[in-house]
Amino acid sequence: MNFMRFKWFYFLLSAIVILPGFFSLVKYGLRPSVDFTGGSVWELKFKETAIEDKRAVIDKVLKESKVEVNSLQFFGEKQILVKMKPVTKEDVSSAKAVLAKELEEMPEEIRFEVVGPVLGGELVKKTITAVILASAVILIYIAWQFKDLMFGACAVLGMFHDTLVILGIFSLLGHYSGVEIDTLFVTAMLTILSFSVHDTVVVYDRIRESQKRYPKVPFAELVNKAVTETLPRSINNSMTIIFMLIALWLLGGETIKWFAFALLVGTVSGTYSSTFTSAPLLVVWQQIRSRRN
Repeated sequence: MNFMRFKWFYFLLSAIVILPGFFSLVKYGLRPSVDFTGGSVWELKFKETAIEDKRAVIDKVLKESKVEVNSLQFFGEKQILVKMKPVTKEDVSSAKAVLAKELEEMPEEIRFEVVGPVLGGELVKKTITAVILASAVILIYIAWQFKDLMFGACAVLGMFHDTLVILGIFSLLGHYSGVEIDTLFVTAMLTILSFSVHDTVVVYDRIRESQKRYPKVPFAELVNKAVTETLPRSINNSMTIIFMLIALWLLGGETIKWFAFALLVGTVSGTYSSTFTSAPLLVVWQQIRSRRN
């Protein structure tokens, strides 16, 4: 099958997926957790009470107390994690006493931490710096390995594609469903970028081998041959990851639910972009180069 014949369709499909999220990202941005904005983190454990059955009571108590809750996560059968605006120890102690009265059990306080906005701002800077440095190193390394800048540039553009997909989807989720991004989201982002590049390099390596073996064959045909040969392997590898991530997303609990979802979206996007974005971009780049020469 001539996959490269439909390269503009692949670009159009990517645009259809990316543009709504990009619009949301520009208009609404992302919904940061206390990891980025600063605030308080409060974790409680109950010994007797099955808290999942008492969700409404816990929500009511927290809303009526002096704490301004950003998110409330239930994990396991007996623990809750509350992320909120900055509060004092006295405020949470008061809320804890009301919870004990309503649930007829004094919860055990696992931790109470205050994350300062300075730390949150520092985390944002380090995250952005890490992504920029990783992109630069990847561009230079791939360009050096394949002896051509276009390989490095197209690989980074594929990474940029996956970044926009994930950020856009989480911007929409944050605006419409209140989903927050935290340090686990950053971990998922960096993991997905490495996965995307790995898949892309497999395709590029097959292109390089074909160039050496068939030097007179048109470049678009070599790219199509590489995609045809690597696509089954890429899909099979990705499906094993996708099945595991779906299970984690559905069954893993509130703590890692959105972490697993970010990895799931990134895996699907990375599998698609390595074959249907990064490879076709090479063909377009080569066509432009040929016209100029």
